[in-house]
Amino acid sequence: MARRAMCLLPQWSSRVFSVELDGAPFYFSIQERHRGEEVPRVFSEVQNNDRCYSLLVCGSDRIRRAKFYAELREKLLRDLPPECDVSPMLSFLPNVKDSLVKGYFLKGSSSSSERLLRDLVRHDPVLVCSYLRKDGGQMWTQHLWPHADNQTMDMSKEYYVVPSEAPEHHPSTLNIINSDVFYSFEDAYEVIKKCGDIIPEATSVMELLPSRAEARSKPDFPVIVIEGLDATGKTTLTESLRDSLGATLLRSPPQCMSPLRARFDQEPPLIRRAFYALGNYITAEQVGQEGMKAPVIVDRFWHSTAAYAIATAVSGPVCNLPAEGSEVYRWPSDLFQPSLVVLLTLDPEERKRRLRDRGQGKTEEEQELDHNQLFRLKVEEAYRRIAGPACVTVDASPSADQVLQQVRLLIRGKCHL
Repeated sequence: MARRAMCLLPQWSSRVFSVELDGAPFYFSIQERHRGEEVPRVFSEVQNNDRCYSLLVCGSDRIRRAKFYAELREKLLRDLPPECDVSPMLSFLPNVKDSLVKGYFLKGSSSSSERLLRDLVRHDPVLVCSYLRKDGGQMWTQHLWPHADNQTMDMSKEYYVVPSEAPEHHPSTLNIINSDVFYSFEDAYEVIKKCGDIIPEATSVMELLPSRAEARSKPDFPVIVIEGLDATGKTTLTESLRDSLGATLLRSPPQCMSPLRARFDQEPPLIRRAFYALGNYITAEQVGQEGMKAPVIVDRFWHSTAAYAIATAVSGPVCNLPAEGSEVYRWPSDLFQPSLVVLLTLDPEERKRRLRDRGQGKTEEEQELDHNQLFRLKVEEAYRRIAGPACVTVDASPSADQVLQQVRLLIRGKCHL
């Protein structure tokens, strides 16, 4: 823990903190003198007898840090008194890439909570701060706790907590690249490789990977990717296109990864996203082989992997997403680009009806789409902003045959099939 915490401290007073309340981030910063600023909203509703603490996960190994962050939430919810609120928290330097540190904010905690935190700071990679009420609640101060590995640090300093403007870009965007979304085979491969000693199934993933990660020459035949949320008609359309075009149908993630998906879906985003990113490269290897013999239809590809990851990482409304043209939406340089990407869209109520009719089990993210309209809007907008190639949107509400004919026209115009 010591090395990463040491990196944070020289710029500690420049850092901004955000606490997520009701799905939206609220920001505060710290300063050495109080100049009459209002109490940040995070603290304004704290009851007189309540205490507040923050925990930032600071381990130097990002694989173990990601796993510890996920496990810490379960530990806090299990071991803290029920009246203690646990909210996601971030600390970052505005507009500085890779400066983001994740953690949790505790409100309404008690003396038993403090014992738990003291045990954590003794043994685990966390930086703990307490927040104390002053002047009848008109001011709050932040105090860093000493850590067993950092006895030489001066932790006695007191900072005043003050409101902070929302940053130009949502803080999560600082760490999206090669953390939530991977832009090369090597970056995703390195994450799964380092998981070998803590996730036995990582070895099985490695055995499935193509031997070479270079961007291959374009297949002789066109490659058409069909994207969209569940129940928009992707399966029906992809199978109809396969039959009508005499094409090969592939899926991403590929079938060979299916036995491993349930295991990696339990992992924190860093590991889970690396797993799905590698699935695109396995599918790309299959496309390279099959595309020499016939046209290829792909049921989901990199657009899905990136869109879901971006929408999950960025909390709050759609306007918090990285701006159109951001490097977050760029296509990986070592992944082949399809000839055409079709995004099927559907009225939310019609999509829910179709899902009910299917009655199939859904992933956690698909369940989130069902009851969180905001998440669905962010996924769809992220789809639209990904470039290289961009998606062509098709309304999937008409009959399956009408949708097929519309997509066939697109393919004829773009791919001359």
